[in-house]
Amino acid sequence: MVEQGEQVGPEDAIGRVAILGAGNMGGTILAGLLRAGRGPGDVVVSARRPERAQELKLQHGVEVMNNVEAAAWGDTVIVAVKPRDVGGLLTEISPALRPGTLVISLAAGQTIASLEGNVPEGTPVIRVMPNTPSLVDQGMSVLSPGTHCRPEHTERAQELLSATGKVLQVPESYQDAVTAVSGSGPAYVFYVAEAMIEAGVLLGLPRPTSTELVVQTLFGAATMLRQTGTHPSILREQVTSPGGTTAAALRLLDDQRVRGAFVSAIEAACQRSEQLSKS
Repeated sequence: MVEQGEQVGPEDAIGRVAILGAGNMGGTILAGLLRAGRGPGDVVVSARRPERAQELKLQHGVEVMNNVEAAAWGDTVIVAVKPRDVGGLLTEISPALRPGTLVISLAAGQTIASLEGNVPEGTPVIRVMPNTPSLVDQGMSVLSPGTHCRPEHTERAQELLSATGKVLQVPESYQDAVTAVSGSGPAYVFYVAEAMIEAGVLLGLPRPTSTELVVQTLFGAATMLRQTGTHPSILREQVTSPGGTTAAALRLLDDQRVRGAFVSAIEAACQRSEQLSKS
């Protein structure tokens, strides 16, 4: 193992950012950084497919390098490859990492211990669980700092990730639950939206009309939750008139144990995240 020297200090701010694996999430982080004011000259990317690399270069004006070149160039290296490829990638770039380089992993199920085991001793590592609404700057990124992280490393990661939405810091022991709730969470919302749209169509609404009704309703309800800070049960009660249509619908959902099914589904997602972490 190569010994790390002095860590990057706060005077360096974010510095140069290398994004390794500019697929869906890596590309989202790249676009968010540029929208937030980072210059194309401050960011480089690597991509497995040459056509993807060319697309990013043309669209964003960023330089494309191979993994080792990008890792040697960056002050912060964001690992955005698939979880099964993380170990091999870190082993590949480890000799190129300069002392003080911050490594941020976006891969689900990759523990801090496994990440730190594949980089030079003393490398600051941060584990992050993002989600797909980062694409529209409404993401929820949850980070856990590693053994060698200082406050300035965490602050740097928070500044980077805040370009695509909200950022929260938690102990790593929470990350499997985070993965189940917010990491997979957009899929649950899309699942409900799909069901509501199909119900509208079944009831005779044109599909575009049903879609607009559902999307705006979900957006409005989420906005109420955020802006009012009111508990969802209270907001639900405000919509539910005694003996009314909403009460009839909610009674059927309770009879079908939909709430319990959601809880069980999220528990299953958490258990799967734990399995991936152990494997």
